Amino acid sequence: MKASNKHSKIINAATKVFAKKGFFNARISDIAKEAKVADGTIYLYFNNKFDILISVFEEEIGNLIVQVEKLLAAEDDPRKMLEIFARKHLTVMKKNKNLAEVIQIELRQSAKLIKDYRNNKFSVYVNMISSIIKLGQEQNIYRASIQPGIAKRAFFGALDEISRMWNVGVTTKYTVEETTQQVLDIFLCGMLEPEVSFL
Repeated sequence: MKASNKHSKIINAATKVFAKKGFFNARISDIAKEAKVADGTIYLYFNNKFDILISVFEEEIGNLIVQVEKLLAAEDDPRKMLEIFARKHLTVMKKNKNLAEVIQIELRQSAKLIKDYRNNKFSVYVNMISSIIKLGQEQNIYRASIQPGIAKRAFFGALDEISRMWNVGVTTKYTVEETTQQVLDIFLCGMLEPEVSFL
């Protein structure tokens, strides 16, 4: 088996094991067993378990960035661009529940990961949202008073919570498309009726 194939096989196995057992409870031997390789083989590609977790984020999120960038390149309307981001994220998270689980749980509970993983693919991914918002502000589509740094976290947080709901087995009748439109409607139009004052 080629080295690149073994590397990918270990990453895929680690994603499943981390999602099932959690990062702290997972063992290198668990990952090796899932990947169908010897324990020692893991150390040919990774220094330790934490290194594997970082690689899961870097590779999986890296792939997602490439996919989203390709879709966004064909669009210049910031409203449509947010829709593209939301739909792609929800589609991937619903399909790859193991990855969604790792993102939702491990990124929150590992202080070391958050500290060491500041300038990374995950940050690049979420910053795509703030870039879209800034573009919308330049085109006078989004309000100038909106802080892109806050808005990106609120928008991603909404998508992340929906993914969590799906992954814990909550039954929902809403499709990815319907959910995407609801999130966009809330963020782009708000919840107040047009004639109702905010204050």
